[in-house]
Amino acid sequence: MSETRSIAPADGKLGVLTVGLGAVATTLIAGVELAKRGQGLPIGSMTQMGTIRLGKRTENRTPLIKDFVPLARLDDIVWGAWDVFPDDAYVSATRAGVLEQGKHIEAISDVLRDIRPMKAAFERKYARNLTGDNYYEGASKREMLNSIRADINRFRDEKKVDRLVMIWCASTEIFIEPGPQHENIASFEKAIDANDDSIAPSMLYAYAAILEGVPFANGSPNLAVDLPCLRDLAIEKKVAISGKDFKTGQTLIKTVIAPMIKVRQLGLAGWYSTNILGNRDGEVLDAPENFKTKEESKLGVLEDILQPAQNPDLYGDIFHKVQINYYPPRGDNKEGWDNIDIFGWMGYPMEIKVNFLCRDSILAAPLALDLVLYSDLAQRAGLGGIQEWLSFYYKSPQVAPGLYPEHDLFAQLTKLQNTLRWMMGEDQITHLGREYYDGE
Repeated sequence: MSETRSIAPADGKLGVLTVGLGAVATTLIAGVELAKRGQGLPIGSMTQMGTIRLGKRTENRTPLIKDFVPLARLDDIVWGAWDVFPDDAYVSATRAGVLEQGKHIEAISDVLRDIRPMKAAFERKYARNLTGDNYYEGASKREMLNSIRADINRFRDEKKVDRLVMIWCASTEIFIEPGPQHENIASFEKAIDANDDSIAPSMLYAYAAILEGVPFANGSPNLAVDLPCLRDLAIEKKVAISGKDFKTGQTLIKTVIAPMIKVRQLGLAGWYSTNILGNRDGEVLDAPENFKTKEESKLGVLEDILQPAQNPDLYGDIFHKVQINYYPPRGDNKEGWDNIDIFGWMGYPMEIKVNFLCRDSILAAPLALDLVLYSDLAQRAGLGGIQEWLSFYYKSPQVAPGLYPEHDLFAQLTKLQNTLRWMMGEDQITHLGREYYDGE
């Protein structure tokens, strides 16, 4: 046993501010509210249903994670949101078509109707396929930043919350390369005042959150908080940050299958991935400049896992293709097709084919809940800056400068669980297991 880290108690209300009140956010909110009332199980949430092994296997200590670490209780969560559409959470959830109207939406209609989105910080140039009008049209970037900060403080006062977490559940913005405007706070502030196009709305939300001491989790591939200036500021102010892009469907499959190929020393000739998706996210990604951001997030996974420079005979010439096709009839039910061409002993070819018919928001909602609760935990434990231990939840995990991200799902899980053990003063688990055979 090691020393337990000092963690402030999870007393009082936890305010959760979602950027976006669409399919993912309303599915998250509805699921938590139903779970509060005993009308649904938070399936897919590690914090609510997962267990963690402590000590030796012979000790048989496997508590629920929520009983092991001091997480905020679901009953203490209070919701707020921004969105470019003015619909309250009831209308938005109904339009999203993810949940059954009678069984899951009407049962908590009172709570959903009470969640009305604040005006968003938004510029159509960053997501031209979004047609909502619930935003400060013509506002400067400085005015948008100030309005976000004012919203945070007004929500804090009106709802009488003790702590806050902000999570990006909105659409993917256009692709932006990090530049000199993002190097330090002085250049970032100057770019804000100049209304520089390199400063996207997601960055303003992330900046506002850090300035107000609010942990920020980024569920999309936008740069948002993944900038040198904001990384440094988060460390300085001891604010927990993480991102980016919820790992829900096709990439989740990749981070399971690709490590299997690597550890068995099988070769990979090509990996073709295509998706069909009909919700608002699919509509936004139908614009090439927005798809570019998502593509970058998805394409990096294989290279980081397989590390072709270390084994060029097996992974030096991979053809990797990713496509997303907007298909309205499918709605929130996403379909991912993967054709994987591998080769084995003496170079003989083989194939793996995967057809994952999944539900986008049903997979994303429990991830968002875990990120909210773990971000709040990290903040109370004094862990400012990048929370790499939350890589488990992201397609393109944020890491310290100079590091490559760990994409292997099971390596990510070990990192997450060992971080929880470390927080609580429990021994790390290496799975060596010699003590069972050496008589120790």
